Parts: sequence; C-alpha cells; structure tokens
Amino acid sequence: MTLGTALGRPPPVLLIEPVVRRALEEDLGRAGDITSDLIVPADQSGTAKLVARVPGTIAGLCCAECAFHLMDVSLRFDPVLRDGSGVVPGEIIARITGRTRAILGAERVALNFLGHLSGVATATQQLVDAVAGTKARIVCTRKTTPGLRVLEKYAVRCGGGFNHRFGLDDAVLIKDNHIAAAGGITPAVERVRRALGHMVEIEVEVDTLDQLEEALSLNVRTILLDNMMPAELENAVQRASGRAVLEASGGIAIDTVRAIAETGVDYISSGAITHSARNLDVGLDF
Repeated sequence: MTLGTALGRPPPVLLIEPVVRRALEEDLGRAGDITSDLIVPADQSGTAKLVARVPGTIAGLCCAECAFHLMDVSLRFDPVLRDGSGVVPGEIIARITGRTRAILGAERVALNFLGHLSGVATATQQLVDAVAGTKARIVCTRKTTPGLRVLEKYAVRCGGGFNHRFGLDDAVLIKDNHIAAAGGITPAVERVRRALGHMVEIEVEVDTLDQLEEALSLNVRTILLDNMMPAELENAVQRASGRAVLEASGGIAIDTVRAIAETGVDYISSGAITHSARNLDVGLDF
C-alpha cells in the first residue's frame, strides 16, 4: 500500500499548473471576463480576502495561488493560514493584492479548487477525529474526480489521512473480479509473484473469513476485508494475529467508522472522502 505522510508538501507546481490552467481556459473562453472588463477600469487595483463561511479544514491554497498568478503574475498572494489548518466562519484564509480585473477573472476557479479540496480535507478530518485513540489510519481510494487525483489525494493528507495506491501501476490489488478470472486467490497470487518485481506490494481483497485464511496461507502482506461487519472484522484480526496488514473497506461512514477501528484493523479505506465530499463554502470579499 502506498502511504503518504500526514500532511507533506503540496504536489509539484508541474502537476498543479496544467490542471489549473485548463480550468481557467474553460472559464475565460474566447473573450475573457467581459463583465469585469466592461465595469472595472484597467488600472484599478485592490485587495481581496479569501474567507471561510463555515467551519472545516483547508486544502488547495496551492491551486488558488496558481490560478491568481496564471491570471496575472504580478498579483500578490499572501496566505494567512496553511493547508491543513482548521477554520471557523469568518476567518481569513489569504489575501490577494493587485489588479482588480485579474483577481475577479481568477476568482471562481480559485474558489472551485479551494472549496472542493477543503471539502475533501474536512471529510477526511472528520473520520480521522472519529477514530482517534485507535491504531487505525484513514486512507483514500482511486474513486477520485478524473484529472484531479493528485490534488484530492493531497487534500486527504491535509485532513490527516493517508494515501492508498495512486493508480493501477504502483501496487497490485487483487480484487474479486481478478480472483474470478484467475479461478481463485491462490492462482491469482501465484501468477503475480511469477512476474512481479520485488519492490511492488501485493494486496488481496477477501469477502469471507475462508478467503482470509487462504490469503494468510500465501503470506500476502496486505489483505483488504471487504464489506465485513465489526464482528467479522474482529474475528479476522484475531485470525491474522499480526501475520498481515489488514484494511477494512466498504460502508465506511462517520457513524460506523469508530466501531470498525475498534476491531483492531490497521487501515480503513473510504471512497466517500473524495467522491462524495461536500464542498467547503469559501468566499472572496474585497
């Protein structure tokens, strides 16, 4: 399993800039911001504030800054908070100073990224807080918005979570359909091991305790326990007895995650923290 640090640095600008540039191109279209161009004098300057409207956890300041600088490199972006910070309603997140037209032109794109990624961080933080005191770590999945995976996985880290694999190429996860295609867990694992490099991890998904026993007999490092109830998960932890890293997945919600964590699993993976996170309301005020 590919795991990130609890926060870490934002993705390289090389990865952020093309995504933000495409969003600006989509918004500006063929003629740019005709509303601001017709109303705001070209030489008018000012200072705007990014302000939280609701409580949450901030992520995506790197994208907001990139949007403003792509619009006008002379704009000054001064963050008051850092990604990973908690906010309360009315709290200032950052200030932007420079040409008013440029600030307005980048406003929506900056807020779209900041609101969405902060929503991911907030949803993650809520699960992380719910399992506090247990050994379980919250991890994301590949259920991400197409084109935004690297950013959403960064937002998960901002919320105190960890990253599962980034794609199909950095770890082997043998799922139910692979097992069906291979004719069982054992032949699937054997086929992988015959050709796999020693640096790539293997994880096997199981639906039953019998499948768990088979995976354990193969000395697989990580086993995903799919859609098991807490009693089954606790049984699985006892059977594994430290012989494998155990990940619980399926049906993870704020009202169930604590009970799952208390079974003793090592990781809890949630797709909802990326694919269903509620946008955090952030505004821009002059």
